[in-house]
Amino acid sequence: MEKFKNQPFVKAIGFNRLVLIGVIILMYFLFALLTPILHGGASFLKYERVLSALNYAYFIGFLGLGVTFVIATGGIDFSIGPVMFTSALISGYCLKQYHLPLGLAIVISLLIGVVFGILNGYFVAYRFLPSFITSMASMQIAKGVGSVFTKTQSVTWPAAGMPNSWFRSLVRWGNVPTGLILLFVVAAICAVVLNKTKAGRYILCIGTNKEAVRLSGVNTKKWEMLAYVLCGLLAGAAAIFYVGAYTTVQPGLGDTFNNEAIAACVMGGTSMAGGIASMLGTVIGALIVALMQEGILAMGFTISYQYVLTGIIVLVAVTADTLSRKRKV
Repeated sequence: MEKFKNQPFVKAIGFNRLVLIGVIILMYFLFALLTPILHGGASFLKYERVLSALNYAYFIGFLGLGVTFVIATGGIDFSIGPVMFTSALISGYCLKQYHLPLGLAIVISLLIGVVFGILNGYFVAYRFLPSFITSMASMQIAKGVGSVFTKTQSVTWPAAGMPNSWFRSLVRWGNVPTGLILLFVVAAICAVVLNKTKAGRYILCIGTNKEAVRLSGVNTKKWEMLAYVLCGLLAGAAAIFYVGAYTTVQPGLGDTFNNEAIAACVMGGTSMAGGIASMLGTVIGALIVALMQEGILAMGFTISYQYVLTGIIVLVAVTADTLSRKRKV
């Protein structure tokens, strides 16, 4: 096993990531085998099934990439799902009711995410509030703001073929999953920011030992806040990929996506204690979450089964991370 781990291509990709890719392949063939047995001969091998799973993976992936920055600092953000919905609601409402250009509506979605990122970052980094409490409060604010702005009405973005529908090509262009390409491109950019820039190194160091970093003369407040701002920005981007796949957004929702995005991070190798993070691992984790959701529905079970499995996966991953850290001490 050690000889295999030391192979150049294994080191380049990472042994844990290769294991996760193996899990995706195993899950796919397992669902392909079980679906016809449990659900009246329905096939899981159709290309449409793959595209449907990917639709779910895109916005979970963007949410996961954003919250990876926050978890790397040792914090948490439970507002990302509602912020994504609020961004989609308000920008979509402006697009439909005020006839704004689509490009401006997308910018509004990104800005709303940034505003909530600034809100969370300010109270956590500069007012020293626990990230758990801060993000729970902003989650409620986001849900309320979206409902008030749209008068508790759902918002429908332009369907394919309608004017202002070019944003859908960001998710899917014919049968080409362009969203997957963009997700990996953004993940690569996030990985460079986290691992190759001063900002990213400080974010990781804050998660490792915030007090030591502060005593060394680093402005930890600024860099910790930046992690939340990036998280908000990517939540705003996730909103565009959500409506690109599902069209209609309802106010007051989004909570469950927090857990799935965080589960993707943890499965991908990001430590809940901070200091260790993997953007590529987060994307692979998002693909696992999406495939699991599609497989459970294909077998005829309700989405509640996914919640159970996601919770179990998070518990197992966090337990493994905790035991690994204890062995290193």
